[in-house]
Amino acid sequence: MLEHGGRLRRAAREYGIPLENWLDLSTGISPFGWPVPDIPSSAWRRLPEDDDGLVEAACAYYAAPQLLPVAGSQAAIQALPLLRPASRVGIMAPGYAEHAHAWRRAGHQVTMESADALLANLGAWDALVLIHPNNPGGERFDPARLLQVHAELAARDGWLVVDEAFMDVTPQESLCRYTAREGLVVLRSVGKFFGMAGARAGFACAAPALLAALQEQLGPWTLSGPARHVLRRALADRAWHVQARVRLLETSERLRALLAQHGWTPAAGCGLFQWCRGDDAPRIHRALAARGIFTRLFDAPPSLRFGLPPDETAFARLDQALAELLP
Repeated sequence: MLEHGGRLRRAAREYGIPLENWLDLSTGISPFGWPVPDIPSSAWRRLPEDDDGLVEAACAYYAAPQLLPVAGSQAAIQALPLLRPASRVGIMAPGYAEHAHAWRRAGHQVTMESADALLANLGAWDALVLIHPNNPGGERFDPARLLQVHAELAARDGWLVVDEAFMDVTPQESLCRYTAREGLVVLRSVGKFFGMAGARAGFACAAPALLAALQEQLGPWTLSGPARHVLRRALADRAWHVQARVRLLETSERLRALLAQHGWTPAAGCGLFQWCRGDDAPRIHRALAARGIFTRLFDAPPSLRFGLPPDETAFARLDQALAELLP
């Protein structure tokens, strides 16, 4: 399996620092998660039921004509390549590595390039995978331009797959509302914005025939009963959505300013993380880890992703560490 961030227990062993003493900034998961209520015992005792209102709540939240609940967008990432014949697939890089891994494993011809290079050569692809906004590069795309790209691909039975795992803070840029169109697939995750990565829940938005094929591939009960119970309520909590977006954008901007203050101006970011490039990223990553601050290190290009500090104490701790490392 590919390497992923968030392995805090391994870092605790490596650096000899107890888990409770770490400031974990290694993920793009909101530190201000939706307040999960008590879960009724019936959610544990009964098999999950598709007609529990979750799909309706999700369609309303994402403004999607139809969608399929999945065990995190990762489940759809792994299954979608199995639904196409051998194809030429363009995938943006750098980006979430599981996309390329899944398409290659399914026998497709995969090319990884920058988004600009992929979009400049649309005729080369039977399927195109973009991440919007990108993780970690933060690239964003004009929705109108993406719809033009989709139309060109769909005219020859191609697909445009858009991973919107980090879109919730800026929902106005989403393509979910257009996914009745054949060949347009949008993947969403509840782990980041709602701070519920442990639920392993997400949604695939696409035309009905493709969703039916995806459901057949994944099988029944892709989400547990407790997860469905919680998500239905979280997706319907509109007042919380509004407050969370404001708080995340303000916190992300504060993080950007703090990094810039220490001479490491982020190259990109979104409402859930900031991304800094530099050849000394590995050194800074290790030095921060030695101080109990965990970041996400990327090798190509050398860079660090900083998740959001959860409170004043965390900001002060990061500020002090950066002052020591980046005088």
